[in-house]
Amino acid sequence: MNILAALKREEAKLQKQADTVRAAIRVLGGGVTSSGKRIGRKKQVMSAAARAKIGRAAKKRWAKFRAAKAKGKH
Repeated sequence: MNILAALKREEAKLQKQADTVRAAIRVLGGGVTSSGKRIGRKKQVMSAAARAKIGRAAKKRWAKFRAAKAKGKH
């Protein structure tokens, strides 16, 4: 058996596997290119209004918790 031919077949098989893995990474939205840039989905940015709304809700929940604690319910 020709060793060189066997190595070339093995290289082709490994290259195909690597391509499959890279495609899966792209589909799943993760990974990084060799230059350090992200592959896939963009980073989601929350609006200032949404952050403020979440902050108000959190403060309200904590105020309710502290009031209950002061009454001895926690």
